[in-house]
Amino acid sequence: MPFGQKPDTIWAMINRKTTKSVSVGGVSLGSKHPVIIQSMTKVATTDVSRCLKQVIGLAQAGCGLVRIAVPTQNDTAALAKIIEKSPVPIIADIHFSPARAIEAIEAGAAKIRLNPGNIKNQADIFKIIDCAKSHKIAIRIGVNEASIRDLKQAEVPASKRVSLMLREMKKYITLFEKRGFDNIVLSAKSTDTLRTIEINRAISANFDYPLHLGLTHAGLPEDAAIPSAIAVGTLLAEGIGDTVRISLAGDPLEEAALAKKILASVGLYKTQSPELIVCPTCGRCQIDVVKLARQIKKAIAKIDKPIKIAVMGCVVNGPGEAADADIAICAAKGKGYLYRLGEKIATIDEADLVAAMLKEIDAITKSK
Repeated sequence: MPFGQKPDTIWAMINRKTTKSVSVGGVSLGSKHPVIIQSMTKVATTDVSRCLKQVIGLAQAGCGLVRIAVPTQNDTAALAKIIEKSPVPIIADIHFSPARAIEAIEAGAAKIRLNPGNIKNQADIFKIIDCAKSHKIAIRIGVNEASIRDLKQAEVPASKRVSLMLREMKKYITLFEKRGFDNIVLSAKSTDTLRTIEINRAISANFDYPLHLGLTHAGLPEDAAIPSAIAVGTLLAEGIGDTVRISLAGDPLEEAALAKKILASVGLYKTQSPELIVCPTCGRCQIDVVKLARQIKKAIAKIDKPIKIAVMGCVVNGPGEAADADIAICAAKGKGYLYRLGEKIATIDEADLVAAMLKEIDAITKSK
């Protein structure tokens, strides 16, 4: 972020690709609206209490939409019970069965996700479209690279997979438009970071429907974070994308947390938690900056105010970061210079730095 630049200014700097507005159970998607975070439950849908607990947790974590898998008729029956108590609109993830799609719509799903690689019969597609139209819900056309490849045929070269995904997307959209249905959200995902970026650029250039971003089957959290941030962050910075789901193997709350960090990094999410800026340290440091920063991080974990805190190890970049922070410390040998709102207010002994910073942090959070 440029010196002195604020997140709301960054928002103005991102020229989002114009997309239509689509309503998903009262949540609006499209370029006129904020980018919406979503995630997916990861327990059996038939276990209504556990599934609903995850839905509620995701809503509290910042998700505006939650998706639930419904592979069986028992799942769609359970879906209705979950929807009844859900604090956010629910999306039903449809696999291979047109019947499940109809059941999910009738159960009250605000949107369903169809995969062109799994449901291909035109008559079935039209039945689903007609049902969605009568219930006034949205449909996401979600192309997944793995599911559209014909595994019985020769391997499709990587260089041709993007064009294949785009071709499948165009064919499916033609059917929807032929049926007079445009309450559509689009997505195309791959496990490959660069192909995910490429296919979403292509879809954005060809259509003006809202776009759902994500890197599919990305991996364990520690392995998936960087590829997901690169794929989704690159597209968002280019103005592409209206809703995001970060796919991680594990706790869905981690997906929501990472999504917020990615959006916040490009100015598309105003966080309600502290931002901690820490210098990377070098040979100029004469104090244990990392230890100090970790103590501060632990102490501010429960603060729910968007304050900016800087912990700097010397005077090279320290004063500049201090000027852009609510509270900052610029460390020297055995001491540190304490700043509040860019003004130096005290010189503190090293042993008292944490206590002094926490006192000022408490004061400034109470004033916000």
